[in-house]
Amino acid sequence: MMNKIRTGCAVGGFLALLHAIWAIMVVANWAKPSMDFIFKLHMMQNPLVMNQFDLLLSVYLVLFTAVFGFLVGWVFAFFHNWTHMGAKKKK
Repeated sequence: MMNKIRTGCAVGGFLALLHAIWAIMVVANWAKPSMDFIFKLHMMQNPLVMNQFDLLLSVYLVLFTAVFGFLVGWVFAFFHNWTHMGAKKKK
């Protein structure tokens, strides 16, 4: 059985960490070259323009992705446990 809270925290923490790294890349001016490189690997031009770094928006981004990731992890664990309940009853 998966613990819904722990799974939610793991997924939420992972997504928050990825977005915190992205915010650090933006403030360090590494985001645009990284995006340009990824687009170039896909034989595309980068149509996106990077805005100036905004600390408050970065905090919102990290918090939003943490909450969203928590919910996704919780729902995943819920359905995992629900679909495996029948197997446990058969034993």
